[in-house]
Amino acid sequence: MVESTKLHPAHADVHILSAGAIAGICVGALVFFIALSVTAYKCYRRRVMRNAQNRLSSAIKKGLKESSSSKKSAARGHVVMKTSKGTSPISPPDPSSGPFEKIPPGSFSIRTEIDPARDHMKSDVVVADEKDGDTPEKEEKLRERPIVEKSPYLGSLEFSVEYETQKSALLVTIIRVRDLPPRDPSQGGSDPYVKLQLLPEKKHKCKTRVLRKTLNPIYDETFTFYGINYNQLPGITLHFVVLMFDRFSRDEIMGEVLYPLGGEEIGNKELSVCREITPRHLKFRSQGHGELLMSLCHQPAANRLTVVVLKARNLPKMDITGLSDPYVKLYLLYNGQRIAKKKTHVKKRTLNPVFNESFVFDVPYNEGLQNISLEVLILDWDRMTKNEVIGRLEIGVRVPGHPGHHWQEVMNCPRKQIAEWHKLLE
Repeated sequence: MVESTKLHPAHADVHILSAGAIAGICVGALVFFIALSVTAYKCYRRRVMRNAQNRLSSAIKKGLKESSSSKKSAARGHVVMKTSKGTSPISPPDPSSGPFEKIPPGSFSIRTEIDPARDHMKSDVVVADEKDGDTPEKEEKLRERPIVEKSPYLGSLEFSVEYETQKSALLVTIIRVRDLPPRDPSQGGSDPYVKLQLLPEKKHKCKTRVLRKTLNPIYDETFTFYGINYNQLPGITLHFVVLMFDRFSRDEIMGEVLYPLGGEEIGNKELSVCREITPRHLKFRSQGHGELLMSLCHQPAANRLTVVVLKARNLPKMDITGLSDPYVKLYLLYNGQRIAKKKTHVKKRTLNPVFNESFVFDVPYNEGLQNISLEVLILDWDRMTKNEVIGRLEIGVRVPGHPGHHWQEVMNCPRKQIAEWHKLLE
């Protein structure tokens, strides 16, 4: 006999309410977990974006700080002159050593050459007060006559040369400079000094003291170069550079004088010479600026851009010896603002340098290469004067022509090294 048990109505309601409460708790827990996950994800994204922005801001600030510090250092930097009266700071060599052992080496790059047209200058011909008057034939002849503009007069340099056979020493005395043009017409005077080096070796160099507020300085300083044999004199050229000292910026080059010793008989007697100061002319303007081979590779996952400077060719002759001392400087630009810089080593005395140097730039997070570009400068290194730009180049998505095509190819082929030749511009 089966007995049936019936639940009291109050107990049935309790069971029904318990099942609904459990379902509500489960749904609420699920919603809470989803909301917590979304919040955690948003916090993580915000932190990543903030870190990326901080890195970008620090990179931009670092670039601005470096540019401003370089400007300040250039503004504060000045050449400290060593005063010497009557003798040069070059010491005589050790008898046991060979020639040039005790002479401090240095490189002094001459980026200009003497204008050959200067010695054959032609003045303008003016026809006036003729009986027959002007005729079309005469006007045509005047138009066909080449007109060469005269260079401004920069003054003259007086010096003397003497060779001492017993000491195997060359003595050069810088006597004076006449009729220098004023750097600032309102002030009238300048602060000139003269640098001297022997070409083509460029291992011997010296300079006079600075004389304040004068356009006709008198130095009377003798510089002795030891370890020079008499048979070496025909291949030596004296190179004088006249500069104006500036306490707050780079010294200004007024002109130069070149004096080959091969055409003169130099002995124990002092030979006095006076030469006109000529301006420094840029020879490479008519030669082009050469080409540069570079390889680029973009790594999007690491946010890095690898730049390999391979080599250059057909660079212009910047030195008086017909060579250059080139090196490459790289700038990474973000929206036109420099944020990082690198540079290669200097390659001495070559017009076709081989660098083979690799550099890695950190690209701003999630920026890609759309707003990034690369500025490239090739400069001629000079220890004694300002390094001069041989050529420049910019590679980016907004740059027209071959550089823009190279950049676009790097963007389309990530993680792949792509090398191209680029022509350098002025």
